[in-house]
Amino acid sequence: MAEDRLARGSHRPLSTGGALLWTIGSAALPGVAHLRVRRRIAGWTVLILYLALVAAGVAAFVLLQGDITRSAQLAVQGRWLLTAAAAAFAVAVLWMTVIVHSWVITRPPDARWFARFGGAAVVLVLCAVIALPAGAVMRTAHTAHDTVSSVFEPGTDGEEHDAADPWNGADRVNVLLIGADAAEERPGTRTDSMMAASIDVEHGDVVLIGLPRNLENVPFPEGSALAEAYPEPFGFDQLLNDVYQTVADDTEQFALDPEASNPSADTLKKVIGNVTDLEMDYYAMVDMQGFKDLIDAIGGIEVHIDEPIPYGQEGKVLEAGDHVLDGNEALWYGRSRTNSDDYTRMGRQGCLIKYVAEQAEPTRVLSSFQELSGATKRTLQSDLPQEKLPAFIDLAEMVTKKGDMRTLQLSPPQVETADPDWDEIRTLVSEAVREQEDRQEEQESSASGNDEDLSPEATPNGEEPSPPQEEDEESEEDEDTEWQEYTGLDDPSPTTPGRQVGDEPTSLENLCP
Repeated sequence: MAEDRLARGSHRPLSTGGALLWTIGSAALPGVAHLRVRRRIAGWTVLILYLALVAAGVAAFVLLQGDITRSAQLAVQGRWLLTAAAAAFAVAVLWMTVIVHSWVITRPPDARWFARFGGAAVVLVLCAVIALPAGAVMRTAHTAHDTVSSVFEPGTDGEEHDAADPWNGADRVNVLLIGADAAEERPGTRTDSMMAASIDVEHGDVVLIGLPRNLENVPFPEGSALAEAYPEPFGFDQLLNDVYQTVADDTEQFALDPEASNPSADTLKKVIGNVTDLEMDYYAMVDMQGFKDLIDAIGGIEVHIDEPIPYGQEGKVLEAGDHVLDGNEALWYGRSRTNSDDYTRMGRQGCLIKYVAEQAEPTRVLSSFQELSGATKRTLQSDLPQEKLPAFIDLAEMVTKKGDMRTLQLSPPQVETADPDWDEIRTLVSEAVREQEDRQEEQESSASGNDEDLSPEATPNGEEPSPPQEEDEESEEDEDTEWQEYTGLDDPSPTTPGRQVGDEPTSLENLCP
């Protein structure tokens, strides 16, 4: 049979070395060994399929044009992940089959045992060269699919998803960012960090509404079991950061949606939506202990520290200067209250969000994908639907590249946390969002040249401007600032990073060093 095989395939038998060379050649260019032994149909079929795959890969690269964001959008869609894993498996199996068969049809029939053994070893190495990258692709696809499935909600949020209009015509999307502390030495979970991010989906502008953990008398949505148990005017008899655990302790009674994947987080999202008058679309909750794993996975965070920040029970200090904080240091940067207070660390947490948004570039994320996926799965919970992930990736890029990030903190002196005026809080939040939208409209109007129609002496409504009030300006300079009145200090504004004072939101670019 071996003689018949050679008679059909080639006029001159190959040596063991020649057979190995053609087998190695078939690993680089599948089908050439088959053409060598005159199996033209099989050879050309394999070679054409291989070239078609190469052409498809080149076309995909050209279409993406190195667009890492677009690649990331594909990488969070389950169907693409499963397709990539299946394709990698199929290509690897076919490729290895061609390699093995190339050796079988080219090896000399009378080769000695050690030549056969050596040839088989080379074939195994060649197969491993093909199998290892394919295995890495399948492992990465599985990891991504598992992470997306574990962290985010399946399907949509009850509305039909339109990729062309993922926000269903809304101008803004509101996300509650929760930092949860569930230390082993203390029972329960406290949501010590709560920020509502209101994001302009057209321009990427963000208003971060900081909610102190110690807000009292929290009102609950009308008609809910929580509102009946804690009626106004006094509302909740604990602090805002106790709402989560209160619901967790009696989910059936207090959860606004007991069927939610995390009823406590879902209820907290809706409660904060009620007190801010912002309809909270989604939440993202990060375990503060696991947060350090996320920072370590992306290689740390660069920060500038103006004044030393003491932390921990061992008297450690984050010294002043430029630093690359590891996960543990970044955690303490955002949570330390030593020689400070809740509002000071709240300001640093806003800066930390800014730094992460700026520095968690796709290239850094991809370079540590496996570690980051594992940390994300252990640390993050969200009710964001998987179908919305590509749109959120696009929105995150917009926020990072051209968005204006501002913060309004519902803390003293603008809010009295022990006896909040909830109507005033809703007004502050509404005006903060409107102020950002008005600024964006002004910028667009200026860019379009609308301002050219205005005379130097006229205001936009056509009225003559009022003369400058020099005396009033001088008197205002002599008055104490809101911060000086609140603290009695000489500094006109806070010296700690991220701390915002006043009724108007402030750019984090100005607050964070």
